[in-house]
Amino acid sequence: MTRENLSRQIHHIQDEILLLGSMVEQAMLSAIDCLKRRDIKTAQEVYDGDHLINEKRFAIENAILILFATQQPMAHDLRILAAMLEINTELERMGDYAKGVAKVVIKLGDTQLDIPIKELNRMAEMAVGMLHRALSAFISENVNQSTLIPREDDEVDRLYNTVYHDLVNKMIDKPELIDYTNLLMWVAHNLERMADRVTNICERTIFIGTGELMEISSSDDEDAE
Repeated sequence: MTRENLSRQIHHIQDEILLLGSMVEQAMLSAIDCLKRRDIKTAQEVYDGDHLINEKRFAIENAILILFATQQPMAHDLRILAAMLEINTELERMGDYAKGVAKVVIKLGDTQLDIPIKELNRMAEMAVGMLHRALSAFISENVNQSTLIPREDDEVDRLYNTVYHDLVNKMIDKPELIDYTNLLMWVAHNLERMADRVTNICERTIFIGTGELMEISSSDDEDAE
C-alpha cells in the first residue's frame, strides 16, 4: 500500500469514528430525554440499540489492527492509529453510559419521584457538546482546542455535586425511595464519567500533534495539590 493509500484508509477510519461518536451523542441525548419524559418504550430502544455501537466499535478496531499488521506505520501515522484505537474504546464506553441511563428509565418505570432533570439535562448537553468538539479537534489535530475543552469538565463536576447533594437530601426525606433515588445517582455518575472520557480523547489528540503523552489536569485537581 502506498503512502497515499494508507492516508486514504486512515481518513476512512476517522470518518467511521465520527459516525460512532454521533451514535453515542444521540444515544445519550435520547436516554436523558426518555428520563425527562419517563418514556420507557423509547428507553428500551436506546438500551437495545447499544449493540449497534458495539458492532461499530469492533469494526473500527479491526480496521485499525489490519493497518498496524500490514503497513507498519511510522511517526505521525503510527500516533494517529494508536490514538484512534484508544478513542474508539472511549466512545464505546460512553455508549455504555447511555445504555445505563436508559436502563435506569426502565427500572424507574412510573414510580413517582422528583428528578433533578434540569441539572441532569444540562450535564448531558455539556458532555455531548464537549465530545462533539473534541472529535472535531481530533480530526483537525487542533492541539490548542484539545487543551481548552477539558476545562469545561469543572462545570460538569459542579453540576454533579449539586445533583448528588440534592439526591442525598431526598433519600433522607423519603427513605422508602432510596433504591430509586440511588438509580438517579448512577445517571449523574454516568454523565460525569462521560465528560471525563472526553478529556481522555483530548489527551490523545495532543499526543498526535506533539508526540507527547500527557495527562490534562482540571482546575479541581490543581486546587487539591
